[in-house]
Amino acid sequence: MATKPIRNIGLFGHASCGKTTIADALLYLTGANSRFGKVVEKTSVFDSDPEEIDRVCSLNLGLATFDYKDVTINLIDTPGYSDFIGEAISGIEAVDCAIMVIDAVEGIEVGTERLLQRIEEKNLPVIFFINKLKKENADFSSVFSGISEITKKSIMPLTIPIGATTDFRGVVDIVQSKGFGEKGKEEKIPPEVTEKVSEYTNKIIEAAAENDDALMNKYVEGQKIELSECFEVIKKGIVQGRIALCLVGEALDLIGIQSLINAVVEFAPQPDLLPDIKLGEQEVKRTDDAPFVGYVFKTSVEPHLGELCYVKVLSGILKSGDVLKNSTQSSDEKINQMFLIKGKEKKEISQVSSGMITGFVKLKNTHTCDTLITPKTSGFLPKIEFPAPSISMAIIPKAKGDEEKVSSGLTRLHDEDPTFTFAFDPEISQLIISGLGELHLDTILARLKRKYGVSVGLTKPRIKYRETFTRKSEAQGKYKKQTGGHGQFGDCWLRVEPCERDAGFEFVNKVVGGSIPSRFIPSVEKGVKEAIANGFLAGYPVTDTRVTVFDGSYHAVDSSDIAFKIAASMAMKSNAEKGAVVLLEPICEVFVFVTESFMGDVIGDLNSRRGKIMGMEGEGKIQRIKALVPESEMYKYSTSLRSMTQGRGYFNMKFHHFEEVPKEITKRIVEGMKKVKEETK
Repeated sequence: MATKPIRNIGLFGHASCGKTTIADALLYLTGANSRFGKVVEKTSVFDSDPEEIDRVCSLNLGLATFDYKDVTINLIDTPGYSDFIGEAISGIEAVDCAIMVIDAVEGIEVGTERLLQRIEEKNLPVIFFINKLKKENADFSSVFSGISEITKKSIMPLTIPIGATTDFRGVVDIVQSKGFGEKGKEEKIPPEVTEKVSEYTNKIIEAAAENDDALMNKYVEGQKIELSECFEVIKKGIVQGRIALCLVGEALDLIGIQSLINAVVEFAPQPDLLPDIKLGEQEVKRTDDAPFVGYVFKTSVEPHLGELCYVKVLSGILKSGDVLKNSTQSSDEKINQMFLIKGKEKKEISQVSSGMITGFVKLKNTHTCDTLITPKTSGFLPKIEFPAPSISMAIIPKAKGDEEKVSSGLTRLHDEDPTFTFAFDPEISQLIISGLGELHLDTILARLKRKYGVSVGLTKPRIKYRETFTRKSEAQGKYKKQTGGHGQFGDCWLRVEPCERDAGFEFVNKVVGGSIPSRFIPSVEKGVKEAIANGFLAGYPVTDTRVTVFDGSYHAVDSSDIAFKIAASMAMKSNAEKGAVVLLEPICEVFVFVTESFMGDVIGDLNSRRGKIMGMEGEGKIQRIKALVPESEMYKYSTSLRSMTQGRGYFNMKFHHFEEVPKEITKRIVEGMKKVKEETK
């Protein structure tokens, strides 16, 4: 059975390049929406979440299914902020063709390259759309050249601008050899653009000839190649990842959008033209008569519906009431309700077929990254690789007794957004939430309050400092207590010496001659471990230290396990009093991604945070700065970075090693801990 005409497309790009405006414009010009929804007017079909409306920007993946020219189009809109890149990554899993949107003024930005790298790793077909050509300083030629620098694909321009900057008024559609203004209204091609049309027509023909032997032979022999001869080569090259299209426009004025949707219908691939699905060791064709395979690329919790799973149907047909196997979780799911989604609107349907994107509700045990298959099939698709959280905050419920509600709400929010995590950390006795930036965590907490009625306060997470010994020392611990009956007696000598960094703790028994009976050695070790658990300087655990028990004495009657445990603790305290203990702080490996123009500010800021710059390297137009920075200095860094780079930089970080804290900072930390202890007495 042939798959019906479907196009699964998604809009990707850096923040504020106009993705959502293009999405709303596509709905309006195709008749899928009766009016042109706009983000700034809070009427967008895609930005319907209260947090999105409040912040006037996309925070979630949005989906709209509609028909145009007898083709079903599933259009996905994604956020551009790096804090919400998880939503864009989910969208990449769902589409068959990615539309990379580029701001004509800003050009290739950090988010553009970051997402394009992901898209090309999956070998997805790509269409570039240069937007905002009506703005001052918009530069089509520069951006078009920049695209060639960030991809190895042959770039074919299907539309070029009429006019420039504030005089931009339309596009020439090279495929149709016609000019179009606002709302796709046909206009004459101005004489001054004719030469450019010829130049870019030749670019298409040359790119097609490079990708087809027959056309190349004609080209070399000097024979004329008609543009129409290139179309099949273009389609094939797009699917194979060798060719990418480029179109231009101004979405706010509905210029170039009609040509974009026509290009999608004409050149974006039908799902069954893409490579077969690799399901474990078997390959499944993307057709209706193949076994059903569906992939959950996103989950959200909807009012009145509960958990809504966004499913890309990769193959097969499914009817309401059918039972599927969740091969990821090894459980069965009965599919009772399925929906086509258009923003907030949901239309219930009774059947879905290969290539469609749909919503399933009321599934028992299915979440993002799960594979749904027919019961007789086996295997599952790989999980999406989401970026690890880069910042953490501690939260405190504002109302007593809300702990369980907080935990339940956070669990559901993690199911919706896998880039958000949370866990109680017993070492610092704080509930820690982690995400990709402060805006990300602010949004999570706003949803926690709105959806689950729980308010929490934010506080700075306590830093997990460590203590260590810096030189070798020996000390005796002798515990002697006489009471009415049996007394208590324990005596041990402990040698303490530093180990290599990250070696942890090591206990060594070097007692000879029975000066301490072997049955008491475990008690000595226990006493040592209890002593180092709370440290000697500021109350932090001791690490990277070797403790050796090498001598001592005992009493045949009065010695006991508890006595030797106390003696060991006393010996450790005596060693610590010899001034050999220092404070260690966690150092993070930080990678900051920015354009060259912001490098000076970013490096200066990292230096001011006691950071050590370890290197810099270019990745396309983006510079990657590697630094080692104390964790304590990275608090709220994402806000600072956004301010420094006008939202054009992002970073990630992870723990790297422990390092000694400078003496003046150690003094502040020790005094701070003393105050905390006094306040909690």
